[in-house]
Amino acid sequence: MATLPTPLVSTDWLADNLSAPGLVILDCTTAQQQTPDGSYAFAPGKDAYAKGHVPGAVFCNVIETLADKDDPRPLMMPKPEAFKTAMEALGVSDASSVVLYDRGNHAWAARVWWSLKTYGFDNAAVLDGGWAKWTAEDRPVSTDTPEAQPGSFTPKHHPQRIVAKEQVLTAIDGNAATLIHSLSREEFTGEKQVMPRAGRIKASVSAPANALIDPETGAYKQKDALLAHYQTAGVSRDRPVITYCGGGVAACSNTLALTLLGFDDVAVYDGSLAEWTADPDAPMETG
Repeated sequence: MATLPTPLVSTDWLADNLSAPGLVILDCTTAQQQTPDGSYAFAPGKDAYAKGHVPGAVFCNVIETLADKDDPRPLMMPKPEAFKTAMEALGVSDASSVVLYDRGNHAWAARVWWSLKTYGFDNAAVLDGGWAKWTAEDRPVSTDTPEAQPGSFTPKHHPQRIVAKEQVLTAIDGNAATLIHSLSREEFTGEKQVMPRAGRIKASVSAPANALIDPETGAYKQKDALLAHYQTAGVSRDRPVITYCGGGVAACSNTLALTLLGFDDVAVYDGSLAEWTADPDAPMETG
């Protein structure tokens, strides 16, 4: 088993370790489309995967296999047994090393990374720069579809890594945590509305997940730039942090960056604005 430099692994590292025993590479690509009403819809990125992927990578259908099918809210964390089944079907075992990537700004790969951590699996990392950096560097690409060897995965639930609506309300009332809005500044202020209600959860700060990525390399920015990003937003190490977005995906990119910086009391509000904005009594702010 290769021990990964978590939570990020470089393209150089992956290129040098493609044949490492126990390595599982998951392509987590998910396609985003804007609907006529201005909201977003998501679809598995299997067509893109079929056209080319990192050699040995298995396609991970995040939407259909890593969301709780019994929950009406979108993309909620699956229950332990369902997560175990999904991971084993992808070839992930307790002794595996898992590298995750996507074709966007790493949020979908980060979502799977955080899901693994929530279930007690720490030897996983997101490919820094993802597919864009891998192909820009002319790394090997394959169209073969490998068959995953069934794994043996033991979920060890860490519930503190995911919070529910009630915990967010408590955090607001008691000023007990920093709430990070992970979408764009325009969505934070309410200038742009893609959810049923405009704006942000009351008392939130703005730290857009897209601003974590270097536009030239597609990789996460250097640690000093990431730290400045959070300091400007008012995020500090002396308070717990709760990240959220529209559906709990972009929030995981913020969670990854905070983990990279050594923040150790971070959770994701899984229901995020999809749940929050559906409740007319849930407090929000604009401006």
